[in-house]
Amino acid sequence: MVLVVFALVAMLAMAALALDGGHMLLNKTRLQNSVDAAALSGAKTLQQVMGSGNASTLSKEAALATLTLNAAAAGNNELAAAMSANAGFAVVELSNSVYGPFAFPGPANARYVRVSVPDYPLTGFFWGVFNNILGNASPQKAVAAVATAGPSPSSPCDIAPLMVCGDPNAYNPGNGVFWGYRFGDLEVLKSAAGNAPAIGPGNFQLIRLEGNAGAADVRKALAGGIDQCNTVGDDVDTEPGNAVGPVSDGINTRFGQYDGTMKGTSASYPPDLVTSFNNPAMTYNDSVSPPRVEHQGQPVQSNNGNLSTATSSLLDYNDWVASVGNCPSGCEPNGVFERRMLKIVVGNCDGESGGQTTVPVLGFGCFFLLQTVSQKGNEAQIFGQFVKECDGDNVAGPTPANDSGPQIIQLYKTYIDNNRTPSSDS
Repeated sequence: MVLVVFALVAMLAMAALALDGGHMLLNKTRLQNSVDAAALSGAKTLQQVMGSGNASTLSKEAALATLTLNAAAAGNNELAAAMSANAGFAVVELSNSVYGPFAFPGPANARYVRVSVPDYPLTGFFWGVFNNILGNASPQKAVAAVATAGPSPSSPCDIAPLMVCGDPNAYNPGNGVFWGYRFGDLEVLKSAAGNAPAIGPGNFQLIRLEGNAGAADVRKALAGGIDQCNTVGDDVDTEPGNAVGPVSDGINTRFGQYDGTMKGTSASYPPDLVTSFNNPAMTYNDSVSPPRVEHQGQPVQSNNGNLSTATSSLLDYNDWVASVGNCPSGCEPNGVFERRMLKIVVGNCDGESGGQTTVPVLGFGCFFLLQTVSQKGNEAQIFGQFVKECDGDNVAGPTPANDSGPQIIQLYKTYIDNNRTPSSDS
């Protein structure tokens, strides 16, 4: 009888390990998947609403909403019940470093979101056997999970067929310098007839995407209809010619304007969420030295992303960020986030001549479109502001964001105690 009793206890303990252990493993996996999705959702929302003034709250709400949706999925009844019974079930925190410290609402320049569920109690089946054997020392049947998500540099595939020239010796991210460009710099992304060419006569800063050539492909690519993945170190070929009509037709779809062959293509090429720009538009004056961008005859200055003249402030990237943060109020009903953000090749143009030529790729810059493009050949410039980062569309890199250009939101290993100690729950 004694042997039978001990055997029964052992059998019950094995049953507890098998049934309850499997139950714990299953729910740990489901919880981790849900927390991963919540962190990604929060980080993606944070990227889109950074100028809203309540970005932390919106990011937290998005993360918790995603967690709730996952809890409502089939098989997650226990998770849904636990969430409804505990208002503090999940904790959402933000940081400007993947290593922390994390807090809510976090710093103003937060870019990383951490979602954690420190205690998710589970139903016990044979778990009571351990309580009888170990007494107060018996472990609680519960699981935990934590996930961290944020941006990582990525080489873009939705590249615009445009190129700006960069200085390979002027790259210092710590000082905010990227191939000679700083945040908010006002740049001519495409020159017009009569302007001094950046790469010799006949070039207007257009490039030829692989397998594409001619005006129709320029129009489609500038509208966002051609994908070509590029990497640093590749070469690009310039596309000679002004291509005024195709350039304006393609670019202007991003503002909800559909002319020429782009009429009726709003479903394929939707506008940005916010399409407002300065009226009258900015112009380029190359009759002065050095040439400059003007608004109503006054030179345009940039100060930390804010554009202005001596007498007035102008609509710029910072205004766009604030407007997007307030969507859907005042936004295009069929608008798409960052349609006004172009991923552009930064080339090493030193020593290149005119005509069709090959230029090495230094990197990729994010430029915010400031206004539509004119159909007049001598006024067909594209004006943009340099932005340190934007939404990417290729494979994410292995390291946290420490560069400029397109960024992918991805999951990272979670670190605790602000000392780069990896968490065992992520």
